[in-house]
Amino acid sequence: MNPDKRQQKPKGALSTVRLVTGIISIVLFALVSLQSCAAGLSNALEENNASSGTAGLLLAFIFLIAGITGVATRNFAGAGAPAVCCVFYFIGAALTIGSGSTFGDLPIWGFIACAFGIIYVVAAVKTKKNNN
Repeated sequence: MNPDKRQQKPKGALSTVRLVTGIISIVLFALVSLQSCAAGLSNALEENNASSGTAGLLLAFIFLIAGITGVATRNFAGAGAPAVCCVFYFIGAALTIGSGSTFGDLPIWGFIACAFGIIYVVAAVKTKKNNN
């Protein structure tokens, strides 16, 4: 056996894509949280009883949780880690349905969360197929 050759551990499917989406999610946390705080302040000053700022803040924290989980588990060979991330992204997308009245960008962030969820569904399916 040649000592120069390293044994490669089995990696999860789409590990690079999972890393990139995780990093983008962490960056989106900062952007969405700033926007949703501004929208929440605007809602409070206008006294319009809109909850889009709160929904945006919850989506921002979901982006953070799913992003950190995606980055930390990108090399896991099991299908459970991408499945957890996809559930978080889909919950975040569901929070944005019908709540873009005063925060116009919220449906866009929800669409991005749904797209990331679909990426993690594909990663979970491919990882499960690779392990069988």
